[in-house]
Amino acid sequence: MRATGILTPGALWPEGPTRPRTDGDDHARGVRTALSGHGRRALWSGDPRLEGVVLASSLAHQDSGTLSGGREHASGRGHSHGGDVGPTGGGSATRGPAFDLTVDNDGYVWWYVDALSDDEQYGLTLIAMLGSVFSPYYAWSRQRGNADPLDHCALNVALYGRRGKRWAMTERGRAALQRDRTNLVIGPSHVHWEGDALVIDIDEISAPIPSRLRGRVRVHPSGINGRDFALDAAGRHRWWPIAPLARVEVDFTNPGLSWKGTGYLDSNRGSEPVERAFQGWDWSRAELKHGAAILYDTRARDDQGAHLALRFDANAEVDEFALPPRAPLPTTSVWRIERGIQCEAGDEPRVVTTLEDTPFYARSVVETRLLGQRATSVHESLCLDRFSTQWVKVLLPFRMPRVKR
Repeated sequence: MRATGILTPGALWPEGPTRPRTDGDDHARGVRTALSGHGRRALWSGDPRLEGVVLASSLAHQDSGTLSGGREHASGRGHSHGGDVGPTGGGSATRGPAFDLTVDNDGYVWWYVDALSDDEQYGLTLIAMLGSVFSPYYAWSRQRGNADPLDHCALNVALYGRRGKRWAMTERGRAALQRDRTNLVIGPSHVHWEGDALVIDIDEISAPIPSRLRGRVRVHPSGINGRDFALDAAGRHRWWPIAPLARVEVDFTNPGLSWKGTGYLDSNRGSEPVERAFQGWDWSRAELKHGAAILYDTRARDDQGAHLALRFDANAEVDEFALPPRAPLPTTSVWRIERGIQCEAGDEPRVVTTLEDTPFYARSVVETRLLGQRATSVHESLCLDRFSTQWVKVLLPFRMPRVKR
């Protein structure tokens, strides 16, 4: 797919008043009531491996620690080990993630979704975070020695379109968090499994200019991958590409927006701050003719991080392939973030558009060649050395306000 239509200058939606909130729109309110006692259309008619109850009944309440499973050397140098996702992994290999796993002190877990529309005009990313990994408030709490990861949670929402974008990331305290195995409520927003789909009901306020973001996103995995991977030699940071291929349905009332497209779902988990182990990384995922490819190229502080090249078929079965050579990409124009991507030798990757250009992070759409195919990749570059500086942490609250609830 060529993503040449995504994000040209302008506004994503016409200016106008936000629609008044009604009880019928508050999806999180209903689940909050259900949790207090005990803890639109069908888009895709394929054969997803999700059905019924999300988790196998044998899964107990999640304990702390790294994901279990056998160890198998992964692509490239480093000590990235893959294994079947087990009881401490926060989910089931055939049912997807659970939301009630324990988050270690100083640690984090996030669930990430991205999608690009079939008409090449729109995109989105959603990240539900416990122990909000890039939060200055969480970093300052760790410095004081009293950091509770569940007191720093957020749902990050980014909408991209041919006429602009909207972005929201309000950090909330423990009082705003409710969860069980199949439900995650962060303030007024709600992430939950509904039959064969992961559903995200969004009710957030954008920043720095406040406006309502309200809508629903449904993610229909074509299959669930049963392996996770350690990103560092000690296994303190792990990554689970849950659904490398998915169909996504987007339906927003504020702004008025509706589209369908291809998507992706994964999760990262760590028992320490991510900047302690890594200087940064480049990550990308590309849809191929009969599957998907994911590249994860970390820069670990001990030079023993993961360098992964993974190919998935339509059922999310995974194979490793030889790590392609790295090619540089242009630095971002505003914050000068360095970017790079692996691709076939001799290929010159092209940045189609830069979706996010921030002081420590860039998200882009990149056209390249992988495994004999032209491919459009969702790509991210992360500079944790930049994130660790005090001046960046001082800037972040302007885009990341914090409220108790």
